[in-house]
Amino acid sequence: MANPNNPTANDLKNEANAAKADLREGAKKVGEDIRETAEKLSDRSSSDSLKDRGADLAQNARDTAQDYVERAREVGSEYVGRARSEAERLYQQGQERASELTHYAGERYDEVSEMVRRNPAQALGIAAGVGFLVGLILARR
Repeated sequence: MANPNNPTANDLKNEANAAKADLREGAKKVGEDIRETAEKLSDRSSSDSLKDRGADLAQNARDTAQDYVERAREVGSEYVGRARSEAERLYQQGQERASELTHYAGERYDEVSEMVRRNPAQALGIAAGVGFLVGLILARR
């Protein structure tokens, strides 16, 4: 389960898709309102009334569209911020793990070096055996 304070990329994608669906529904509703109003206007006989009503309808559509554009920008900015903070968190986590691995590898290298210094003949025998096995494996290919 994703932590609400640290959303995953899939969580952000799902939220963006939900916002897109909300915008799509709003646009669909505006279109339906325009269609209904146009049908009502077609029933009226006065051309002045039709012009006024059409101008009002067009202005309402522009205002609604502008509201949806502003909302989309706000949501987009929010998602960009979340994605950026998640990327930074993952980068820091990777840096920490790389540092731990470097430290661990350094310790193991020191241990192997010390063992080779204490038992050089044994280390030479092990190296020769490993080399022989690698040679056999590579020769069979």
